[in-house]
Amino acid sequence: MPSFDLVSKTDMMEMKNAIQMAQKEVNSRYDFKGSEVTFELKEMVIELKAEDDYKMKAALEILRGQMVKRSIGQRCIDPGKVEPSGNRMMKQTITIKNGIDKEKARTINKLIKESGLKVQSSILDDKIRITAKKIDDLQGAFQMLRSNKDVDIELQMENMKRD
Repeated sequence: MPSFDLVSKTDMMEMKNAIQMAQKEVNSRYDFKGSEVTFELKEMVIELKAEDDYKMKAALEILRGQMVKRSIGQRCIDPGKVEPSGNRMMKQTITIKNGIDKEKARTINKLIKESGLKVQSSILDDKIRITAKKIDDLQGAFQMLRSNKDVDIELQMENMKRD
């Protein structure tokens, strides 16, 4: 029976490259001349510091653009609130999502059952195994989940088995 594992992984090497290139672009842009805008990666959190709200939003858009260039999905980051950090600077923490937590796995399972597709799903730690009799049903389930608004994480297919 054909199956695949549904996972949510972020390629951290590509994320580091995206952050470095975003920092390089910010440093070279004319509208950021003389300003202090920094990206700092601490494990699974990006700390963005800027002088005002405009520069904060523009820097986040630059980061998103660099992520797109490296095929990193937009759903894998979760920007937090913009807060003052002292010394006339603003700070925003951006969380990098990795893995499917239990609550999100239940939501995905429920969506699969309600979809009416002829697939079965089971939760395995931080991934979900989806099986079906036809590969077309598996691909349909994957596309349905990727386009659903309730699934706010980046999804990938892994370990595809064809019988």
